[in-house]
Amino acid sequence: MSDTNDMVDTLRTFGVIPVVAIDNAADAAPLGEALVSGGLSIAEVTFRTEAASEAIATLAGRGDMLVGAGTVLSIEQADRAMDAGAAFLVSPGINPKVIEHAIGCGVPIFPGVATPTDIELAMSLGLDTLKFFPAEAFGGLPTLKALAAPYRMVKFIPTGGIGATNLMDYLAFDRVVACGGSWMVKSDLIAAGKFERIHQLAYEAVQLVASR
Repeated sequence: MSDTNDMVDTLRTFGVIPVVAIDNAADAAPLGEALVSGGLSIAEVTFRTEAASEAIATLAGRGDMLVGAGTVLSIEQADRAMDAGAAFLVSPGINPKVIEHAIGCGVPIFPGVATPTDIELAMSLGLDTLKFFPAEAFGGLPTLKALAAPYRMVKFIPTGGIGATNLMDYLAFDRVVACGGSWMVKSDLIAAGKFERIHQLAYEAVQLVASR
């Protein structure tokens, strides 16, 4: 799992992962420019829209961004994501077939967990870095700390309901690698072409993380 360990170290340096749902693939290029110019050269593009594969290809094709695919629910989506250039995969829950496929392809995957049973299933599949999702809806940081306590070897990427106001609380917990968040890349900002605003929010997120 050395590739996964290297990816986890890289994600830790970023501290925050913009989670993007993009409706129009043509918006991927200016979105990438806004994120990179804001100092946040990473994105998780979710398969919640038909534009996901093309957007991943556009962002990954820049050569200066770490691009992953989110909401990966099937082997077919995993293959499309990897073919488009996704360097890591994220899913909302545990799908053993998708996880085993990703591992077989040598691509890091971070599935979502919300219970001890989820965590133990993921561990049985050889994983030790997991997405805690939906973080705030499941009780936030207190719940995460309680879940993490029995599993000292497991690290987490909390996602769901995290924004500029609570990001640093999560990052202060030493078992958190990074946090996923969409506040700097909201779909309405992208659709409205407000890339300068996205640039500013990305920059502010980077400054927050740098204050750790």
